[in-house]
Parts: sequence; structure tokens; C-alpha cells
Amino acid sequence: MMNYSIQFGSKKIYFQVVYSDRKTLGITVNPDLNVLVKAPIDSSIDKIKEKIIKKAPWIIKQQGFFLTFHPKIPARKYIGGETHLYLGRQYLLKVELSKVESVKLKGKFIEVKAIDKSRVKELVKQWYLVHAKSKINELAKPLIEQFKKYNIELKSIVFREMPTRWGSCTPKGKIILNPELIKAPRGCIEYVIIHELCHLIHHYHTQKFIDLQTKEMPDWEKWKAKLENLLA
Repeated sequence: MMNYSIQFGSKKIYFQVVYSDRKTLGITVNPDLNVLVKAPIDSSIDKIKEKIIKKAPWIIKQQGFFLTFHPKIPARKYIGGETHLYLGRQYLLKVELSKVESVKLKGKFIEVKAIDKSRVKELVKQWYLVHAKSKINELAKPLIEQFKKYNIELKSIVFREMPTRWGSCTPKGKIILNPELIKAPRGCIEYVIIHELCHLIHHYHTQKFIDLQTKEMPDWEKWKAKLENLLA
């Protein structure tokens, strides 16, 4: 695999080339924003670059689409007075040293009781994970029912920390969601779930995929935009 780049206006597009015994040249934009070119063995790099320049608007559009699923979460210090999101609303972190550890949502505060201040981050992350599993699964139930008419084979919904994605799904029907999604408004969460459910029917971002997503969530673009700006 070889690495190259081209300049398209003010933007530089980096791409990798894999040569194989094939007749046509294919370009793929992966969810991690990497561009992969599969080319016939006798393809010259100049010809490949010509093709990349021709497809540049589409490549940039695809990368922008995948950025929807890249959380822009700034570093947190987990100290008193710091703001943290839960279901799209801002809460203040209130830290208290205590022999009994707990995290509770109370009014405009996320109240954390910890044995030591070094424990606050872990306690808050665990609190988010517990609430993500509970609340997001609750939001997913009616959406899964909504998709049963398509005879989808959803095996399970699991939660996993993903530094560059809000969600993904496997060919075997497992949906993987980032627990950080619990910080987003309800509509954003439903958008990600519906997006992944659509992938169980159409694996790629084809027009059929977009048409299905629009049919099942007509205002998905509004929630996509909100998600793009989340925690920016």
C-alpha cells in the first residue's frame, strides 16, 4: 500500500493506493476519513491522481458526511463548576469528598461524591455509561419496531468507547454505539440509531440508503447538523 496526495483548491486530499488484478479503478472513503484507491496493476500514478481530482468534490462531501460521527468532545478536567452535557442540556459539576461514592443528577448539577478527587473522572464516566445503556436502549425500542417491516436482523446493541465515531454496525447485525452519545439531544440519538438501522438494509451510502433514511426520519438533516456542532 502506497501513500500519495493531491491539491484540490485549498484542500489537500491524502489517499492510499492498492494495486491488484482488476480491470477498473475504485475509490472508497472510509469512516475514519481515509481515502483508499484500488487500481489495476498497470495504472500510472498520474492517471490515478487525475481520477482523484475528478472525484475530489465527492470525496470531500463523503468526508464531511462521516465527520457527523466524529465526536468533537473537548478535554475535561472533572473539577467543580465545570459544565457537562446530558441529553443536550448543560449541567454544572459539583464535587464533594465523601466516604460513600455516588453520582446524581440534581437540578442544574451533576453531583459527585468521591473518596478522592482523582476518582471523579472515573465515577462520572461510569455514570454516563450506565445512563447511556438505559436511556439509549429505551429510545431504540420504538425505532427497532419501526424497522421490523423491513425484516432486519438486529442481533444486539452494544456500547463501546470510539474516539472518532458515534456509531457503527457489523455485517452480522450488531449495532455499536458510543456511550458519549448520551450527551446529545434526543433527536441526535434517534438519528444515529436510525442511521445504523438503515445500514442493516443498505450497507453503503447510496441514494437508496438516503431515501430510506429520509422516509424513516424526514428531519434527519436537522439532527445531523446539531450533532456536527455538538460539543464543538
